[in-house]
Amino acid sequence: MQRKSITIRGVTIGNGAPIAIQSMTNTRTEDVTATLAQIGRLVEAGCEIVRLAVPDMAAARAFGLIREKVDIPMVADIHFDYRLALEAVSAGADKIRINPGNIGDDDGVRQVVQACAVRGLPIRIGVNGGSLEKEIVARFGHTPLAMVESALHHAAILNRFDFDDICLSVKSSSVPDTVQAYRMLHERTGYPLHLGVTEAGTKFMGTIKSAIGIGSLLLDGVGDTIRVSLTDDPVEEIAVAKGILQSAGLRRFGPNVIACPTCGRCQIDLIVLTEEVERRLLGSTREITVAVMGCAVNGPGEAREADFGIAGGKGEGLLFAHGKTIGKAPMERLVDELMKLLGEEKST
Repeated sequence: MQRKSITIRGVTIGNGAPIAIQSMTNTRTEDVTATLAQIGRLVEAGCEIVRLAVPDMAAARAFGLIREKVDIPMVADIHFDYRLALEAVSAGADKIRINPGNIGDDDGVRQVVQACAVRGLPIRIGVNGGSLEKEIVARFGHTPLAMVESALHHAAILNRFDFDDICLSVKSSSVPDTVQAYRMLHERTGYPLHLGVTEAGTKFMGTIKSAIGIGSLLLDGVGDTIRVSLTDDPVEEIAVAKGILQSAGLRRFGPNVIACPTCGRCQIDLIVLTEEVERRLLGSTREITVAVMGCAVNGPGEAREADFGIAGGKGEGLLFAHGKTIGKAPMERLVDELMKLLGEEKST
């Protein structure tokens, strides 16, 4: 099946493009100062596309003021009123997120589609398992298939107005339902897919659910952009998204720190040691793997695939590179010597 792509202010989604990271502000959009500050933090963390809620005209007008101040692609999240979508398009939105079934009659949908078409803006059809149409539920129940049928039905509505610059999402709070729905949708359409597990919860459980749901799909080759949904500061979503993409081997954002679990052989505080290495490498963009191992058993041998690493011992530790021991250092100097080996002395 031919895979399609969309472009959001220069960021390509789909058809083999790098998986883009998205998040959504949780400030009141009409509070321009607070929203700009949060977008700044998101961009600094690595967010590549940001979505803003547009629940009323005040938010739609504020959208334009925010658009003037930032370069990141901005998506307007619209529900219930097609006029909000029209205002957001006029205000400079780079993409519209709608559900055509809840923003108005056919004429309202047609106006939104025409406004987006004139400006070359894509539309995401966002289907959530908890808010399916009654007619869909009557036919398919609250099932993954129901989400897929809803998404394809709404895409057909846009197609009826000669619009095909579309991205789809079918999110549920159930990880198995989400994964099944996306797999089915991937088989039935070539539209780019926006992945996520909705209402995933706190940073702890939301991270687990997102890693399982989004990660399993990405490993199957399903999905083109991701948003990790956490009941937390949205900046936290970016770190989790990066971790998922890096763990799946799809993108690299800096050093990959690996560490063995602690055990009775360990004679050092491996937890503190590993956290210190991560802290000192924070912000580095080097695509290297650094191992922090607890003892000689899990030292250069098991970490031989790492570019560099250290292994703790009694009073001193080993430094190794590409599986070979290259020196020793007292435990209190071990991380410092590792940073020197990496050329990262500035991080100390």
